[in-house]
Amino acid sequence: MTWKIQAITGEFTGQEINIDRDMLVGRHQDADVLLQSAEVSRKHAALLLKEQALWVQDLNSSNGTFVNELKIENESQLQDGDIVQFASFKFSVFAPASAVEIVEQEEIEVQQPAEAVAPSETAAEKSAAQHMNEQGMPSLTERDGNVQLTRDGMPQSVSVPKPAPIPEGIDLSQVTPEPEPVPVEQPVSRVEEERTQQKNASLGLITIIVLVILAILAWVMFK
Repeated sequence: MTWKIQAITGEFTGQEINIDRDMLVGRHQDADVLLQSAEVSRKHAALLLKEQALWVQDLNSSNGTFVNELKIENESQLQDGDIVQFASFKFSVFAPASAVEIVEQEEIEVQQPAEAVAPSETAAEKSAAQHMNEQGMPSLTERDGNVQLTRDGMPQSVSVPKPAPIPEGIDLSQVTPEPEPVPVEQPVSRVEEERTQQKNASLGLITIIVLVILAILAWVMFK
């Protein structure tokens, strides 16, 4: 498994470093994680792998080594998401996927309490029919025996519910009747309008012709 640290400050921001073995952090030329700054000691700290876990050890540095803003004196185990700091240089810690799954599984097993087995609801509670019988509700057989049937199998003496009484103080004469529907006149189509106009024009022409003929006959007769 390979751990990773990623720089989140300084000129190395965004740079990732794989931790697959013990590594030296400092400004010494032989350092595995080389931080060339006066505030970083030549041999500042060490990153150690122990049984697939990542540890950081301060090597008596001048400006200290920190884990999540807390200064460490000797060694400290790192977890996924921790912030490890060498002087003013900060790095985010990323654990291998398998290591994260193991830690999460252990946390789930510790936090998950044992649940008691709930008794069966059908065995512990009474059915709805039993509650009805206990409250005085007659059973089906008793109700069938009290109902008289005709020859056709229809029940007799079936009571019809009465309408609800009208509350006092309400005058039915003052109830507003529902408005009557207003007939809607169908619009006359354009074709029908033209036919009507042509019909009226024809009648007018015929009337004029008849008047002219009558006038000619009268003129001939009285001449």
